[in-house]
Amino acid sequence: MTSERYNARESEPRWQRQWDEKAIFASKNDDPRPKYYVLEMFPYPSGRIHIGHVRNYTLGDVLARFMRAKGFNVLHPMGWDAFGLPAENAAIERKVAPKAWTYDNIAAMKKQLQSIGLSLDWTREFATCDPSYYKHQQKMFLDFLRAGLAEREHRKINWDPVDMTVLANEQVIDGRGWRSGALVEQREMKQWVFKISKYSQELLDALDTLDRWPDKVRLMQRNWIGRSEGLLVRFALDPKTLPEGSTPAGGTELKIFTTRHDTLFGAKFMAIAPDHPLAQAAAAKNPKLAEFIAEAKRHGTAQEIIRHQGDPSVRSELEAAGLRRQFRADGIRHRCDLRLPRARPARPRFCQ
Repeated sequence: MTSERYNARESEPRWQRQWDEKAIFASKNDDPRPKYYVLEMFPYPSGRIHIGHVRNYTLGDVLARFMRAKGFNVLHPMGWDAFGLPAENAAIERKVAPKAWTYDNIAAMKKQLQSIGLSLDWTREFATCDPSYYKHQQKMFLDFLRAGLAEREHRKINWDPVDMTVLANEQVIDGRGWRSGALVEQREMKQWVFKISKYSQELLDALDTLDRWPDKVRLMQRNWIGRSEGLLVRFALDPKTLPEGSTPAGGTELKIFTTRHDTLFGAKFMAIAPDHPLAQAAAAKNPKLAEFIAEAKRHGTAQEIIRHQGDPSVRSELEAAGLRRQFRADGIRHRCDLRLPRARPARPRFCQ
């Protein structure tokens, strides 16, 4: 018995040509077989694929082929997450048009992915930067706007000063932008927001119907929705201890929400955020407080600082970047007496 070495350069292209000619992986809408949808995260067309792409799309491909073998009509498409500032910044850096840069990368990466022999339906390909795609997103946004589910609000955001864009908390790694590496700043800007919280209870109740989801994933979703039950408490500000100009116009109370109202009479002080209206008003007449608030806005995200407080390596790196003060229970005392209030029941609160 003789064995021949597998010649990938000869065999792979030959079989791939036959797959393409016979449209083996093209899915049809009128196919009577049960439908199955396999979709991996679309790649960002940065120029060339890497081993991470190969791993990701191989895993999806195994599932798609397995379900086809079980008799399903499998829809396994491919597209390109190609819209946004990263493509524009890359084009500016290389002094080329964003459209040319993006579509040249798509062509190169598509050729590489096709050479792997993935069971993709390329007839369904699209790029998110193409008007034929994002016109549907624009229409959907207008539908939300007309239904009163989209509005503009001032929100505290993570700002990348190099990419000049807003980052999600997950895109801030060790206090820096995940792509640029720049120290992230806290800014308050006007943002478009969707009123997802209007459906918080409905989403929370629906989690119990997802019996095929892992318990840890459902728990993460519950925590993200963030229902809390407690009391809304209003502490009256004592005018005798208020320095002139230390409260916002018309401010007579400090409102809090607590889930531990049983400990209310043991409260020794109130801590407010640097961007709280009371702190902002007090800072107008207190230079030291104003300096502290400005510093807090400059230094990364509070979530990132808290998450890595126990990590010496991250602490050293952040201290070197000038973030040392934030690792203490930092704050500034500001005298303002509060009167113990009467509390009233509050509606359930959800994370915003």
